[in-house]
Amino acid sequence: GLAIFFGYIFVSSKFSSPYGNKVKLPGKKIEEYFTVKDESLREYVDRKKIPMEIFFENYFDGKIDLSGDALEILEARHDWASFEFCLGQAKFFLTQWIPETLWHSRKQDEGQVRDHYDRGDDFYAAFLGPLMVYTSGIISDPEKCETLEEIQENKLKFVCEIMKFKAGERHLDIGCGWGTLVAHAAKNYGVDSTGITLGKNQTEFGNNRIKEYGVDGQARIICMDYRDIPRNPKYNKITCLEMAEHVGVRLFPSFMNQVYDMLEDDGLFFLQIAGLRR
Repeated sequence: GLAIFFGYIFVSSKFSSPYGNKVKLPGKKIEEYFTVKDESLREYVDRKKIPMEIFFENYFDGKIDLSGDALEILEARHDWASFEFCLGQAKFFLTQWIPETLWHSRKQDEGQVRDHYDRGDDFYAAFLGPLMVYTSGIISDPEKCETLEEIQENKLKFVCEIMKFKAGERHLDIGCGWGTLVAHAAKNYGVDSTGITLGKNQTEFGNNRIKEYGVDGQARIICMDYRDIPRNPKYNKITCLEMAEHVGVRLFPSFMNQVYDMLEDDGLFFLQIAGLRR
């Protein structure tokens, strides 16, 4: 059954019509969209579409140069790209997705997080801006053009207000990133806030931000695996924003039980998660 299912998905992806396309396609040759700098990609000429996976992997490897505005080229993607499954996806599924889903060991999570988030705060600051909020912004008014910093501020305000933070409450932020929510909540709402991350750079950055905000002693960032967080004393409020992919499907029920155990009976838990299932 699985073999038939995957076979169907693989074959149908080669012949299915574009999904959700709202842009009039100009019917240009592929060479008008980008320049190929590698001989192994010379077959993609004229109107022969390149699989999207092959395109973006080679673009990031510097083997493809865009020949115009990136947004315009990607909006016309159905003119030059196909969305068929390739061997690269099969390899990723078998060698990365399945092992990560099944195991999610401490060593595995530590290696992933530090390889990803400890590559340099300057790298992240280049696109996150001074607030270093990584989980999404919130637009307060669809008719208003807001800056990156404004929608990040909106996000912090939204989380803090929906959590009904009160002075003196104990707050835990699991997967706190660079600690902006922790520092913001302590400074503006008077909570005693603790952030947990596996990133060494994030820990140092977050604790420096806490000092900068003048809440040293009232807030702190700890470099720790979420499984090692002490169950007592309990917390009044717990937040977890876009960290659950580091928990994995198999361990998610035990993670939720852990949160339940760490929370006061009348406490609140805020979870933001991008998932496949309700």
